Amino acid sequence: MLAPARILSRTLFYAAVAALMAGCGAGTDKVAVNAADTAVPDGLAAIPAGELHYYPPGEYTKGGYPVSPPLAQVNFDSTLYIMQRQVSQAEFAACVQAKACKRLDKDQRDAVDPNLPVVGVSWRDATDYAAWLSGETGHHYRLPTFAEWVHAAGPGYKEDILLDTFDPADPAQRWLAEYKLETQRQTAVDAQLRPFGGFGQNEAGMQDMVGNVWDWTDTCHSRYNLDISDTAGAAGGTPNCGVRVVAGPHRSVITDFIRDPKGGACSVGIPPSNLGFRLVRDDSADAAKPSLMEKLGMG
Repeated sequence: MLAPARILSRTLFYAAVAALMAGCGAGTDKVAVNAADTAVPDGLAAIPAGELHYYPPGEYTKGGYPVSPPLAQVNFDSTLYIMQRQVSQAEFAACVQAKACKRLDKDQRDAVDPNLPVVGVSWRDATDYAAWLSGETGHHYRLPTFAEWVHAAGPGYKEDILLDTFDPADPAQRWLAEYKLETQRQTAVDAQLRPFGGFGQNEAGMQDMVGNVWDWTDTCHSRYNLDISDTAGAAGGTPNCGVRVVAGPHRSVITDFIRDPKGGACSVGIPPSNLGFRLVRDDSADAAKPSLMEKLGMG
């Protein structure tokens, strides 16, 4: 579904453009998905523009004590195009074969099933794949932000952050509340990988958003002092981009997992087997680039 499309000749390219201009999709990687005949690239879900209210990730303090984050609002002014499913083992293997991605660790390196998500990938593995896919397709792919991921998950996403009332001056109350939250998170989910769609899909066609594989996001872990700013994401935030937010049945943070023991420092290690990723196709990043028609002298 997400295999790179290659233009084999100028003639074939002209034929594809002519078919698209004529209103039919033959020879292209696009399909009509609504009554307005809006073309959505194959393998992607189109999440309509809208307003998101959510509790952003990060550590928040006030008066020197940890507190829950304030409710934040994000406005999405345009359609978000995001992969309906995670990148498959076979798709990542193609990037490895092209020498654009590093081979995965021993437990994952021979996994090439096209129907299962690739797992055991680091944030750098995911961004390497995004760069390779961007070069192969001519479109810009990137990891989603945590807010974009929540927006795509829709009503199926359940906030599970700590919202219970407690005395912030009593650390013991906070610890007990956090312990209660972690206990609630320990649900009996089968750790075995399931084929795509095994954990269902939402109304937008997004698959396995609350499955047993978490998705990398491009959001850095940050600390906020609400004595400086009472708005999440505003001044007062201190980002640590060596630690990223991952999204799934609940949010979490995890290091980039740099495998090089000399350069990795505290991030050295092998990524867990429940970490995968899906990408956003961000056409706005291509706006300043010459189109294929311009490159071929048609623009």
